[in-house]
Order: sequence, then structure tokens, then C-alpha cells
Amino acid sequence: MSKNTKQTSNRIASVAAATLSSNSSSQIAKSLAASTLSQRGTARQTGAEMEKVASRVLTSEKYSATTKELAASVLSQANKER
Repeated sequence: MSKNTKQTSNRIASVAAATLSSNSSSQIAKSLAASTLSQRGTARQTGAEMEKVASRVLTSEKYSATTKELAASVLSQANKER
């Protein structure tokens, strides 16, 4: 199985931390932020369920640019073979 070695950048980690601490962030944004931060400084990859969530966010018009940015980060750290 091919391993994806991408990790969360400092900028995206800051966005994710701000999202998690914000009372106005949606639950989906917070889930994506948590996934992004869990991959910070590790070789962890995005799970299949979170890939589906991130994909739905990116194809929907109802989510903010920040939520889509977190979704893109989550997908960039997905397993290459899925």
C-alpha cells in the first residue's frame, strides 16, 4: 500500500485551531479541523469516512471557503490508493 507522507502545514494548523475554538464554526468544520490537526507532525492518513465528508464539502456550495480549505487539506493527506 502506498503511503501518503504529506503533513498539515503551520498555516492550516492555525486555521484548524481557530476553527475548533470558535463558537460560530459548524460541526462539520470542527470535524475537518480535528482531522487536520490529528495529522500534524505524524504519518497518519485520512480515513475513508472523513474522505467522503471532505469530498462532499468540496462539491457543495453551502460551505465557507475556510471549511473547504480544511476539507482540501484532509483530502490531500488521504491514502493514495483509495
